[in-house]
Amino acid sequence: MFHVKLPGHDAIARQADEHLVTHRVKLPRKVVEHPFRQVAKRVIMALLVLVATALIVYFDHDGYNDNSDGSVDLLDSFYYATVTLSTTGYGDITPVSDAARLVNIFVVTPLRVMFLIILVGTTLEVLTERTREEWRLNRWRSTLRDHTVVVGFGTKGRSAIQTVCATGLKKEQVVVVDPSAKVIEAATADGYAGIVGDATRSEVLKRAEVHKARKIIIATQRDDTAVLVTLTARQLNKGAKIVAAVREEENAPLLKQSGADAVITSASAAGRLLGLSVLSPAAGMVMEDLIQQGSGLDIVERPVIKAEVGKGPRETDDLVVSVVRGHRVLGYDDPAIGTLELTDRLITIVRATPGSQIAPDVRPIPSS
Repeated sequence: MFHVKLPGHDAIARQADEHLVTHRVKLPRKVVEHPFRQVAKRVIMALLVLVATALIVYFDHDGYNDNSDGSVDLLDSFYYATVTLSTTGYGDITPVSDAARLVNIFVVTPLRVMFLIILVGTTLEVLTERTREEWRLNRWRSTLRDHTVVVGFGTKGRSAIQTVCATGLKKEQVVVVDPSAKVIEAATADGYAGIVGDATRSEVLKRAEVHKARKIIIATQRDDTAVLVTLTARQLNKGAKIVAAVREEENAPLLKQSGADAVITSASAAGRLLGLSVLSPAAGMVMEDLIQQGSGLDIVERPVIKAEVGKGPRETDDLVVSVVRGHRVLGYDDPAIGTLELTDRLITIVRATPGSQIAPDVRPIPSS
């Protein structure tokens, strides 16, 4: 027998809170001051206002009347300042001279307002921060176009976005989606916008503006999650280029059927690199050099220049490994290539220049 348990009030509240937390967009921000220091500053400011008010009253104590003994001393001045600034106002000490009343109007009253602002400063700051954050989010959504969405900010996702940013892509054009709040905090610390949530849900991807994205990188920890994310992302954006990573090679065809344009098998690729390094350590070092973008040798995709039109792949200055013609990728020795055409693109191996960015029309090709 199956028992169905309906969520109670507490469960519904927890689900609502979780919904708010996991769907919130987090933009990169500067490190703010520690809350304890902020509170300490406000306390010191409030005490300074209190002391200043008490001294003002004491210096003009002859203009005040105390119902108990008629005179106002230093203790009475602090007492009057406290009940006045806190708007308690018992009325046992009152200004009686014209000068004392003018000071209360033009000096003590502004100090009272300042004292109240300091006390409620935290609330005002929260309201201001919420307004500012809402304005930043609206502005971010309105300006976000043709961006890159990274689902999963682990080792694979982080390395992938670093490679893409090597082409000149700004960090403001990257949105990271991950179910871990700590991971998103790390992403925002690196300068990326982040969303805590399950990327298999369409509402989470909509928060990342997937429907306006140009590229989507899926680097989840599980293959089944990658399939669901790919299906959801392709449903929301028909034209984006989707690249996904899977652990098992047998799941690669399923990812392509789900809408991925390219699938990288991480487990088998690592296994092949291990085997190659055992058979030939030098060859393994070369492959590892190609994987590491920006140092040693890099494999990139670039357009054919006019001076190369009509030549064979081996007649160019660069080391050409493949030719992209239309939607076909042809090996450098494929007879179908013939001579290079202006619309072709070349996949070449070049010497990387440390510290330099790749030209905008040159695409890095991370090895699998």
